[in-house]
Amino acid sequence: MEKWNIRKNKMLPVIFALAWPTMLEQFLQTAVQYIDTAMVGSLGTQATAAVGSTSTVNWLIGSTVSAIGVGLLAFISQSFGAGNRERAKRASGQAVLVVLAVGISFTIVIAAINKQVPVWMQVDEGIRDMASRYFLILYAPMLFRTANIIFGTVLRSVGDTKTPMRVGVVMNIINTVLNFLFIYPTRVAVIAGISITLPGAGFGIEGAALASAIAYTYGGIAITVKLWKHADISPKGQSFKPDKTILIPCIRVAFPNMCQRFATSLGYVVFASMINSLGETSAAAHTIANTVESGFYIPGWGMQTAAATLAGNALGAKDGKKLRDLERAIIPLETGLMTVCGALLFAFAPQLMTLFSRDAEVIMLGSTVLRMVAISEPFYGIPIVLEGMMQGVGKTVAPFIFSVIGMWGVRIIGTFICTQLLGMGLIAAWACMIAHNVLLFMLFAVYFARGKWKPKF
Repeated sequence: MEKWNIRKNKMLPVIFALAWPTMLEQFLQTAVQYIDTAMVGSLGTQATAAVGSTSTVNWLIGSTVSAIGVGLLAFISQSFGAGNRERAKRASGQAVLVVLAVGISFTIVIAAINKQVPVWMQVDEGIRDMASRYFLILYAPMLFRTANIIFGTVLRSVGDTKTPMRVGVVMNIINTVLNFLFIYPTRVAVIAGISITLPGAGFGIEGAALASAIAYTYGGIAITVKLWKHADISPKGQSFKPDKTILIPCIRVAFPNMCQRFATSLGYVVFASMINSLGETSAAAHTIANTVESGFYIPGWGMQTAAATLAGNALGAKDGKKLRDLERAIIPLETGLMTVCGALLFAFAPQLMTLFSRDAEVIMLGSTVLRMVAISEPFYGIPIVLEGMMQGVGKTVAPFIFSVIGMWGVRIIGTFICTQLLGMGLIAAWACMIAHNVLLFMLFAVYFARGKWKPKF
């Protein structure tokens, strides 16, 4: 036992070294999302509903791109663990090809469907044009967004989580400053008795979308430059022609994960569509509560990055002891962090809702669902890190199956029955979401405990 404690204590600093930059990056992104929501919320419930109505489609697009990055993460982290840096650099060259193909393809698709998205999401007719314009502006720089996601994943796969964090910090600063300039019209503010004229374009929610688009454009360019100059994983000098020896192993890992994220995100779209049909108050409360809740998943996503990278390194080095030490250290750590996050969310739900809305009904409804979901935070956090370890060793089929069962078998069918057939509201829909989270915990925990995901060294 003493020997295991020594190994575990050595693993904890490594986990934190990889996780904290990702946590800080996620925290800053969430803070900006909070600011965006608060600024848009000041424009009224219609503006909040218009922005929130397409958020699940945003997740669908972003998660699909992220899934492609998972294949590269597994391949590169395993190559680094095996000491084969040349193979890792060749994979970095293939990442450039992937960014170009995926980014351009998504740009074409978004330009074609932007007017239909609000219709598919059952958005009130009065705000469909507003929602469509917001969506199109936000995703116009899709090539740069793709570069930011995939190149950031490539850097994290070799243990460099600080560079994506630094780029993310600047992106968030740009987004916040431009929000102030683009959303509101020119106005006069009184500070310490002094009147100051603050310039503004008065673009409303289109201004929020434009600010984000510019920030993502910067992020895509900056992360590309950083990757190009990186000592360990630069694609400079590598071939950008398709390389089957790299792409096929990456696709084997990425495809199930992409199917998982696509199916899950499509489920989010259907879920949000049913909530939008409940009216503006429910849609606004759901949008704000989702935004608030996302901030409390930060420890989970940070730990998932560390879990995936370290598990991939362990597999590449054929070090079963390192893999065991990782799981023994990271699971209790994640459980503790998510329990604390759940407690804070439960305690401060009304105050957090008040940050984003002045509508008493929206605040009350959002606070109720947040306190409900706060209880399930640890149950949701554990599958996140378990999935991270499975991603690192290339086991992505089981998570795909579990996610489809949970999303479509519990959340979607349950929400449809509750809201569309029985006439129940947002609280019932979030209860179905919580049941989905608990089921995921059970499925992942049983599969993980049986050890079927572990590679044989």
